[in-house]
This record gives sequence, C-alpha cells and structure tokens, in this order.
Amino acid sequence: MTAPAAGPHRIAVIGGGPGGLYAAALLKRLGPDREITLWERNAPDDTFGFGVVLSDETLGGIEHADPVVHRALQREFVRWDDIDIVHRGHTQTSGGHGFAALGRRRLLEILHERCAGLGVDLRFRTQAPPAAELAGTHDLVIAADGVHSATRDAHAESFRPRITGHRCRYIWLAADFALDAFRFEIAETGYGVMQLHAYPFSRSPSPEGAGASTVIVEMREEVWRAAGFDVPDPAESIRECARIFANALGHRPLRSNNSAWLTFRTVVNAHWSHGNTVLIGDAAHTAHFSIGSGTKLAVEDALALAACVEEQPSLPAALAAYESERRPVVESTQRAAAASLRWFEELGTYVDQPPRQFAFNLLTRSRRVTHDNLRLRDPAFTAGVEEEFGCLPGTPPMFTPLRLRGLELRNRVVVSPMDMYSAADGVPGDFHLVHLGARALGGAGLVMTEMVCVSPEGRITPGCTGLYSDEQAAAWTRVTDFVHTASPGTAIGVQLGHSGRKGSTKLMWEGIDQPLDHGNWPVTAASPLPYAPGVNQVPHALDRAGLDEVREQFAAAARRAEACGFDLLELHCAHGYLLSGFLSPLTNQRTDAYGGPLAHRLRFPLEVFDTLRELWPDDRPMTVRISATDWAEGGTTAEDAVEIARAFVAHGADAIDVSTGQVVPGERPEYGRSYQTPYADRIRNTLCVPVIAVGAISSWDDVNSLLLAGRADLCALARPHLYDPHWTLHAAAEQGYPGPGAPWPLPYRAGSRIPPTGRTDAPKPRLTLG
Repeated sequence: MTAPAAGPHRIAVIGGGPGGLYAAALLKRLGPDREITLWERNAPDDTFGFGVVLSDETLGGIEHADPVVHRALQREFVRWDDIDIVHRGHTQTSGGHGFAALGRRRLLEILHERCAGLGVDLRFRTQAPPAAELAGTHDLVIAADGVHSATRDAHAESFRPRITGHRCRYIWLAADFALDAFRFEIAETGYGVMQLHAYPFSRSPSPEGAGASTVIVEMREEVWRAAGFDVPDPAESIRECARIFANALGHRPLRSNNSAWLTFRTVVNAHWSHGNTVLIGDAAHTAHFSIGSGTKLAVEDALALAACVEEQPSLPAALAAYESERRPVVESTQRAAAASLRWFEELGTYVDQPPRQFAFNLLTRSRRVTHDNLRLRDPAFTAGVEEEFGCLPGTPPMFTPLRLRGLELRNRVVVSPMDMYSAADGVPGDFHLVHLGARALGGAGLVMTEMVCVSPEGRITPGCTGLYSDEQAAAWTRVTDFVHTASPGTAIGVQLGHSGRKGSTKLMWEGIDQPLDHGNWPVTAASPLPYAPGVNQVPHALDRAGLDEVREQFAAAARRAEACGFDLLELHCAHGYLLSGFLSPLTNQRTDAYGGPLAHRLRFPLEVFDTLRELWPDDRPMTVRISATDWAEGGTTAEDAVEIARAFVAHGADAIDVSTGQVVPGERPEYGRSYQTPYADRIRNTLCVPVIAVGAISSWDDVNSLLLAGRADLCALARPHLYDPHWTLHAAAEQGYPGPGAPWPLPYRAGSRIPPTGRTDAPKPRLTLG
C-alpha cells in the first residue's frame, strides 16, 4: 500500500498556462493520493501567442522530474543553431546558439494529457473562486494566473507588487512557414525604427503552409502612433507589418490570434507567498520576451515548488525554500531581460554602427552572451567583428590602443579613481606612491588618482589628497615620475574635484558621510541643503564671489597638475560633490542664473571646465565624470545626462566618464553586473563621443564585450584593481596575449605565465564499476 504523500493534500491551481499545469502534474505525480483541482477560464484549445522556446537547462530539469513529459516534448521540438541579423541590406549570421521551440498549443496539449492521465481535475471554461476562498478549503493555493493576476491584486498588501511599464509596443503574430533561424530584422521606416523578432516553432506541413514561425513586431510608442497603428482594430497594422517585413516573410501574410498591440510590463513582487497561497510564473515575475524566458521561468518555478513541497517538513518551510531558491535566479534573469529590453528601446541609437558590430551588439545586449562565449560558439563570426573593430590578429579588443588628443593609451583599461583617505594635510605619501605605482606596473593603460581636492575646505575627509599647495605638488610629482619611469607607456591622470556639501566627514571606515566628531570646517554648495538633514551641516550657498574663488582654486590646481606631469585631467562633476550639486535638480534650487533649467544648472560647471581647458596643454586630453542618473525621483535622468555630456563635449571634453548616483542619500540604484554601462552606452551612441564606462565591470570578458559592441571606448575598474593590482597583466596572460598592449615590466617578466595549480596529467580511470 502506498503511503500518503507528505505535505499539502488538497491543492488548488488558478490558471491553466504551462506553469500551473506543470505544477499540478508534478505534485500529483509525487503524491498520487492528492486532490488537485485546476481552474482555467478559457477553453482547452484557446491559447495566446504561438511558439515557445525552452533551454537545454530547463529541459534537463523536466527530464529528471517527469520523463513522460520530456519524451513528448522531444518529439515535438524544432531545433536550430543560427541567429540571422538583417539590417540595411546586410545579413549577419551567428551560429552555435542552440534553440528548441514548439507550438504553445501543442505544449498545453501535452500538459493537459499528462494532468488528465495522473488524475488532476481540470476545469476549463470555469472562473476560479477567489484565492482567499480557496485558501480556506485547500492546503495549498497556487496562483498561476498570469501577468494580470487577480490573486496578486487581491492581496497586494502582502505580495507588494511593483509593476513597471515600458516604452515600446509589440504584437504576437505568426507566419505559416518555418524560418531557418532565429531572425532579427531592422526596418528604418518613415515613422521610425521597427524591429522583427521571429523564430520557427513547427516544421510539420499544415493546411496553412510548410510549418510555422512566431513573429513579434516591436517599436517605440511614438513610432507606433506615427504609423497610425493606435486604432482599436489592429488588422490594417498587421497587414502593414507584413508589407514592411515582406523580405523576411517571403511576401507571405501574417496571422493573428486575437492579437493586440501591447506594452510590456515588468512585474516584481516583494513576497511570493501569503499564508498558504503562492505565486508562480508571470503572476510572480515577468522578463521581457526578447530573451525568451517567460515559459522557461514558469516551468522552472513549478519544478522548484514541487521539489520544495516534497523536501520540506512543512508548507511554510516549503514556500520559504521555494522563494529562496528561485528569487536569485529570477532576479538575474530579470536583470538580463531589462538590459535586452532597454537595448531595443534605444535601438535607434545603434543603427549607424558598422554591420558586424551592430550584430555583435545585438547578440550581447543582455550581457549573458559575451565576447568569450560567442567566440566559442562561432569563432569565424567573432573574428570578423574583431577585424572590423581594428584588432590585430591575436589581439583581444581590450589591448587595442586609443588616442585622445596627443595621448595614446596602449590599452582600454583604466584604474578608476578610488579615494584612499590616507593623506596627511592633503599630501600624498608613500601609501599613494605604492598604491598608484603598483597599479601602473600592473599593466593598465591609464591610472587615475583619487579625487584630488582643490582647497582645504573642498576635501571630503581629513585624509583626502589635495593640489592646493606646493608641498602637495611635489609629492604628486614623485608619483608621476615613478609611473613614467618604472612603467613606460602607462598614462597617469588626475581627477580634480571639490567636496561641496559632502565635505567635512569621517574617513570611510569610521562612518561614511558622517560629520567629524570635532574639527569640522564649513562647507559650501549650490544651495543650502544638507546631504542628510539632521546629520550633515547646512552648507553655505555660493555667491558670486564664492563662485569666482572656487573657479580660481580649480585653475590653480590644474596649473600644478600640469607641472606635476599628469597626462590627463578629469573634472569631477559626479557623486553629489560641488559641481555635481549644481547639475542635479535635487541639489540645485537656486533662483539666479545658475539654477532652474538644465542649461542654467550647467553654467558654473562649464565655467570651471572652460577655465581649465584654456590653461591645460592643448595636446593633453580632458575628461569629465558625471552622474548620469540620481537613482531618485525628480533627479537627473538619462536624457539629462545626454544633454550634460553634449554640453561638455561642445566645450572641448575629449571623453565622458559615465558614473551614476551618490548624489542624494535616498537613492535606489539598480545594482547588478555592469549596471552603469547602459548610461555610457546611450551617451556614446547618441552623441558619437568617446566614453569611459564604470560600475561593476569585473572581468576581462566584460571589457572585451563592451568595447566590441561599441558601448564604451575605455573601461574603468575599481574593486578588481584593489583585489589584484596586476589585473590587466593577468587578463593578458589568461587570454594568451603577449603583445605591446600589456608589456610585463622586465623585473616581473618571469611571472608572465600562469603558474600551475596542481597536477592535471594523472591517468584517467579505464573502468567504472557499479
């Protein structure tokens, strides 16, 4: 006699999509005595969308959990490896990607059959009772009721959803023939840029044609309206899309299935369960269709939920384990999907890229495909992109030189400015010599100082360096002389700044942004607004005399920097310091000529820049670091950042160093790998100006990918250089690159090979005994 299944016995499932059906099947298979009822308001053969894509990883999970479903899916799948990218008459093909798809209707049929065979009570054309009612009569309620989840809305105070709309319209359609590859096609119309995403999901002959393909047409909202597609009946717009993409479709029509133009909504929930009710699939989270993850996430949710119910001693423990297991995976997917979504939203900024670079940029848009793994998938395609970029044979993109005015950087790696808080009276000492000297010996093309303050009251902390005295200048000269002598070819740049309202605070490790216990100096800013009200002091708003004094302090520091032998000068207009405080509307509330609209808020930073550019040697470049967003409502936006960059470039900036945030304490950054690079990307490809990308760039693969995609010209890394001062040289060794872009200092040359870490040539076993 079979023992009763542990855990919940009576289970209600709301929603008959793939996630709900698969959860019901798995839980019934694991506990045949369970009473499982699934409600679906539509008919069994109703479905929306056409084909779905599943990864090998997801299929592996299905195979282990339910071989019956896996075998049925295997018989149906259409598989292919290539991606075709069509733009301006050029088709770029990249292979080795590995896709599997089938019709959504057939997927549902397989899951219906499995559920019915296991004894799940499937109730079609039936609205589910409210989740609260079901929760009183069932042990577990699974809400798989989609992006418009009524369950989530009814218990919003518990799930705490956050739903974000986006800037494109899209429509799901089908074509009655099977494409040979995943196809992206770009159409530059009189209304604006439109894009087609299409892939095969059936190769079986049908009355309609030889197989079938999913076709999604997407465009910015303003393009959609300009094209006249904003009418209740989409039929004419569908015909127009077929005409626009006639070559891709072989002049065939597009087929609708109650299709409508939609705006994608990103769903995030603070919690996925409430009592004995749990969300799965789109009810819990969504990820943009451009990375093909909706059905994948729902099926994986079902797998994890069933496993946790089976493994955990109680339902609360199972629901906690399910969320703990799935949330990191989902958040990672959502970050990748958000990057992909934004890429397509900003597609118009990329259309002038060279054909191969455009294709590489599209393929790596989500950051999940990178230069290194694309090189493994399709070495010929990647080699073509590298050649178009200008890489010499055997040279990774990061080791190609870049010229800014009279300065040629031998590679694209920058040691990012990092405050060390280790100076005495603004004088850099032995620590700075060793710190910067070690990183110069480590192979980076450009080593930047920390923010060097232009006055005593412009320091952030008592440990900050300065360039407002001759003693400080002499100490900096010692550093630049060492870099130029011990590491020829390495450039060293100085970043000049003034702390503004964020000054007179403790060393970072003693209490970041906290005022000194004693010895505070007065601080100044654009407006009399403390950084943290009730914590930091109220700054004095600079008047005309104060503005002139600060500008002359920057000028005096720049003259000393020239005499010190710095190769590049960067003006710090980011992170809430003085000049940044003029740029942000959250920190600049002036009513004179330096406040109000952005053009006025730019005036004083531009005055300082103009003063420095006039006296800084013409053959030496100047860059500007900006915060491209304040990560706060009402603050600097990405659109503002483009205009700020445009203004500095018009005044002679040679590159824009694009950082974000640290302007107001209430910011909410969207942290993640390379999370700040989209802002650099947007500035570069909107204005066609060189940019330095920063922000959680940690691998040489990321650096190569960003450069080759045309999202950045230089990559600045901070923490990786704290972890490994020789990060660039090690990146060269790991890529097998011995060339001039990363020369090892003569005393270190014996270490240029990766040292062995253990024996790897042991004989392999010949037999495996069971």
